[in-house]
Amino acid sequence: MKIKIILPAVIFLTSFLFAQQKDFFSEEFLQPRMRVIVINDFGGDPDGLFQLVHQVLSPSAEIRAIIGSHICNAGFFGVPENAGYACKKANEVIEIMELKGKFSVLKGSDLPLEDEEKPRISEGTEAIINEAMRQDTDIPLYVVCGSGLTDIASAYIINPEIAQKLTLVWIGGPEYSGIAFPPPGCTSLEYNTSIDIKAARVIFNKSDMPVWQVPRNSYRQILVSYAELLKNVKCQGKIGKYLATSIEEVLKMANSSLGETYILGDNPLVLLSALQSCYNPDPSSSSYSLLPAPKFNEQGLYEFHPDGRNIRVYNNLDMRLLVEDFYTKLELFNKKEKKEQ
Repeated sequence: MKIKIILPAVIFLTSFLFAQQKDFFSEEFLQPRMRVIVINDFGGDPDGLFQLVHQVLSPSAEIRAIIGSHICNAGFFGVPENAGYACKKANEVIEIMELKGKFSVLKGSDLPLEDEEKPRISEGTEAIINEAMRQDTDIPLYVVCGSGLTDIASAYIINPEIAQKLTLVWIGGPEYSGIAFPPPGCTSLEYNTSIDIKAARVIFNKSDMPVWQVPRNSYRQILVSYAELLKNVKCQGKIGKYLATSIEEVLKMANSSLGETYILGDNPLVLLSALQSCYNPDPSSSSYSLLPAPKFNEQGLYEFHPDGRNIRVYNNLDMRLLVEDFYTKLELFNKKEKKEQ
């Protein structure tokens, strides 16, 4: 199904460079070698804000668009569920980092799919299609998604040709039987899947899109302690304080019941994209299984599908590289900011 859409309010200039900090690392040594489109529910769990800062500070991945997406209708401690609020939070991060105007922050859909044949048209879907269909570059495109799949599924429904022009890296989906067990006391339905089950069905059941999946058992590995946040994040200038405070606000809303660790579950999006190996680029320090893509049923659970295309399911993530790279980049960025004051 290919749908022609025109969004006169959205002018997506593919020739515009969403430049990152050109003076953060020397261009003599580091240049972008991949394009990324970031999709995240920045208005929900603050792990998306950590991922955004980490992505911005990673020069090998050129950010082509940042798309704010909606959260599930159950909400996250009562914060607004809409994509506009997600964009507001993303823009706050960019302004605090004094990078206003260097990135295109676009609104995704406010609602999940109502029908698996009908897209939710938004600025975000238009941006995904335009970037995927570019013919002036052969630099690989990754759509890195730390939320529901509404916007990438809508883009696919509109133009299925995008499927073979990008790789989707998705934080989401429950554990695979025989590989990992669900956390004690959790629901079978994983959070990011619950945001839009129909969108997950479009991507997994109907598309031939390459998928690198980080399911719940894997993204829960990215545990950092509150002590680490105080030592390595909160002291690193305005953006470090903003990030650490966003976690502290959640700890307060949870009535101090969350213990002394927090899951930065969206940062694997940076690990699997920007932090690929130098030779034969690939996330070589993290391990995955090559599995036939399951089908999602109407309850958002897997159904075994032996004839499904192969997808990567990441089981073990390089925690050392991910966390130390994030802390170090944040420290270097803060030192540069101080020097310029």
